[in-house]
Order: sequence, then C-alpha cells, then structure tokens
Amino acid sequence: MSSNVPAIRFAGFTEPWEQRKLGEFGIKTGPFGSTLHAEDYVAHGTPIVTTEHFKNGDLPSTGDGIPQVSDEDLARLGQYQLLRHDIVFSRVGSVDLNAEVKDAQVGWLFSGRVLRVRPDGSIDSTFMHYGLSTDQVRNSIIERAVGLTMASINTGILGDTAFVAPIDKAEQVMVGSFFSHLDNLITLHQRKHDQLATLKKSLLEKMFPKPGSDVPELRFAGFTEPWEQRKLGDIATKVTKKNSDLAIQETFTNSAERGVVSQLDYFDHDITNDDNIGNYIVVEPDDFVYNPRISVAAPVGPINRNCLLRAGVMSPLYTVFRVNATVDHSYLEHYFNTSLWHAFMNLEGNSGARSDRFSISDSTFFEMPISCPRKDEQSAIAVFLERLDNLITLHQRKHDQLATLKKSLLEKMFV
Repeated sequence: MSSNVPAIRFAGFTEPWEQRKLGEFGIKTGPFGSTLHAEDYVAHGTPIVTTEHFKNGDLPSTGDGIPQVSDEDLARLGQYQLLRHDIVFSRVGSVDLNAEVKDAQVGWLFSGRVLRVRPDGSIDSTFMHYGLSTDQVRNSIIERAVGLTMASINTGILGDTAFVAPIDKAEQVMVGSFFSHLDNLITLHQRKHDQLATLKKSLLEKMFPKPGSDVPELRFAGFTEPWEQRKLGDIATKVTKKNSDLAIQETFTNSAERGVVSQLDYFDHDITNDDNIGNYIVVEPDDFVYNPRISVAAPVGPINRNCLLRAGVMSPLYTVFRVNATVDHSYLEHYFNTSLWHAFMNLEGNSGARSDRFSISDSTFFEMPISCPRKDEQSAIAVFLERLDNLITLHQRKHDQLATLKKSLLEKMFV
C-alpha cells in the first residue's frame, strides 16, 4: 500500500494522495515591515494583519483592534490584499501556525511580517489549513526555521514545505468540512464555558452582602432575615494535628487555580521526604486550607476546601482550619471564591519580608468577619452554585475531549 494514504479515510476514496510543495501555490510577503508608522494608521479603513493577530492559529472574526490604513494606501497596495480562502503564516515567532481567511476578513491587507499562501483551484483552502496544522508539517517548518533568539521563516523555507493532498477535490472538501465542524463544536463549548464562568463571577458578587450591608443584592425567594456577621473563629478551629506517626504519605498543596490537589498531580513529583513529613499537618476531607503565597489570581493568598474525599498532609506553612456544623462547607467555599474577605486581609496583614507571601497572625486571621445567613439559605446558595460549577466543568471537559480528538484525528486523517 502506498505511504501516501491516511490511516482514517472517508468511504469511497481509495487513490493515493499526491505530494506537492507549498511554493507551487504561490507565496507572497507583505510590503509593510517598518514602512508604516503609528501616524499612518487611521480610525476607519482597511485592517492590516500582522504576526500578533493569529498567534493561536486563528484570525480575529473582525478588524477590531487591528491597525488600519486609508483608502489611498489600499489603492496603492491592493496587490497585498488578502482574499477569501488565502492562508497566512507568521514570518517571525509562531512560524508553525497558520490561519485561513474567512468571509468577514475579505479586504484585509497583510504586513511584511506575514507570508500569504494562495491555494489554486485544485486545493480546498479549508483542507489546506488543517493539513498545515498537523504536527508533521508544523515540525518540518520549525526544524528549517532560522534565527538564534526567535524563529523566522521566509518564502523559500515555506515554499519548500511538503504538502500531501488527495487528487480528488471532493475528498479534500469532506475532510476540511469535518474538521471545520469539529472546530465549531470546540468553540461552542469554550464559549459556553466562558459565558458561565463570567455569569458565576457576577453572581458571586451579588449573592453575598457587600461591606456595610446585611442582605445580598440577589436572594432566593422566601428568605428575608438579615444575615449575621460572624468571626471565622466562631465557626472554625485551627487544625494542629501533626503526622507524627507517618500514617499518611500523600502530600497536598493548595493552588490558587486548582484548589487543594495532590502534590504529585501539581508538581509531577513529591517534594517531601520522611525527614519532614512527620511535621506536616493532617488535612481531613472538607478541611479548609489557607496558602499565604500571593499571586495575580490570589492577591492575598487562596483559601480552598479539601474536596479530594481523602486525608493528606500539608506543610505547616499553610493554615488549616475545620468549620463546625453551623456552616455549610460548600457555602463557605464559595464565599472564599469572592473577594469580599480580601479587604480584611489587606487591612490586618501585609506581604511581610517576602513579596510573594502574605503575612498575618493566626489570632488576627481568625478574627476575619464572615457573612452568614440561616443554614437553609446557605445550603440553597451552595446547591445553586454547585450546579453552575458542574455546567462549567461539563463544557470544559467536552472542550478538552474534542480538542484531544481533533489532535488525534489530524494525525490519522492526513498524510
């Protein structure tokens, strides 16, 4: 069997694929480079596509945020106008990424930092876009790129790139349409995920009372009583039990992005040893952990709940606490996902001697005010937000599954 046959193929197609060079389709570089300056750009005109506009392998759907040139420049430089179905590459940086010009992008110009491939009538543009996105082609381009500090390609390097395609254009169209549909599904789940995450962020700010108020902006029907402000020390106690008998060997860490996770999952290796693990604090399921390490995502350090359904140990640098039965664990977890407690931390603590760690004493930390409604209202809030979290997770999981499927199929449906 010819090697120019993909591992997975649509029924009815049996002929071997044909290898060509990209240079056969015609590659052109834009005129700009340093010839246009900031004062040459206009508020309304023709967008100029540069390297930065498709670093993720996809052009924006509109010209928003892209520098533009006047109609006079367009008339003078019309030969550098992108047309529907053109393929563009970055000349510098992400040289292995390509993007297909869609309907809404017709009329854009391209800069000197962009290479344009214009497929002829024998090649379906969408098929070419996905074919050039396979690891085989991308690695070929990267291996032949030049430049000591940043990868760079030219028309010769790109033109010499091998590209294998079916002779029958109907097969090209079917493959291109299949991956286009798959991309639409991936985008749909990403958009749903982002919309729900934005909705949750907004609701978190409205479903808990703001400073100085004893009722939230949004509330479930049937609840009218004012919320009570309590101290963290009234509803929780610090956990001090050490792993002195070495009964627990799994070490946890508290990440601002991922919450309480196994250290093996976070670092890919265990950074503790038998000499220090006996000094570590035992963390039971539903215990809360405060990590004093600050970051953009957690400006005063994150507080997260151990949702791993098993015990582990954590460094004594963390503050571990356990809440009593008057508080719904999930409710309090969502409360700590807001920024409402940050003002107290900033007022009572500081970044200390190390700029990456927040410093606050235990006695002060447990003075933190917590807004608490009745237990049944806490539970109602927790259930609602958990369902929202489940939807967000569902769309993220579907997105990741489809992205993984796409990566696998790109290698099996192309040569």
